[in-house]
This record gives sequence, C-alpha cells and structure tokens, in this order.
Amino acid sequence: MKPIEILIWFFLQPLLGLGILAFLFRFILTWFPQKDLNQLPYNLIAWPTEPFLRPMRKLIPSFGGVDITPFIWLAILAFIREILLGQQGILTMLTRLQG
Repeated sequence: MKPIEILIWFFLQPLLGLGILAFLFRFILTWFPQKDLNQLPYNLIAWPTEPFLRPMRKLIPSFGGVDITPFIWLAILAFIREILLGQQGILTMLTRLQG
C-alpha cells in the first residue's frame, strides 16, 4: 500500500466520517435545549464539537431559536469528504493514476 492510500483509508476517511457523525448528533441535540451538554452521554458529542461551533455562532445567529451552526459544519465536512474522497474526488483520482 502506498503512503497516500494509507493516509486516505486509515486516517482521513475515518476522521471525516467521525466528524460528520459528531456534527449530525450535535445538530440533533439542538432540538433538545433542555439537555445538559455537560453530562454523559451528551458531553461526548458536545465537548469535541464546541471549539468549532463557538466562532461560527458569532457569525451566524440562531434560526427560529435553533442553532444551525452544527448543520453548517456538517455540510462543510461532507463537501470536503466528497471533494477529496468521493468517487471523482481528488485523492481518489490520484490513487487511481498511481495504481
């Protein structure tokens, strides 16, 4: 296996997948504002995502009382994953050219 393939399949792919999943769960948690995000199991999602959401909240206000910044990060990560690792993604095409 070549170094780029190792980077893609053992690091980048799972990292982006976990990020998308984390922000999806965080978006769902915005529907339940009464939940304490400092208690288990909610803090397992809230603590890693909060450093990304805090600066974004300064730029984008809540929409109808719902924090949409997790959805924006979800879209950003899904876009990056598709551009890099999708069927016609940059890194996918590079591995095909080298193969």
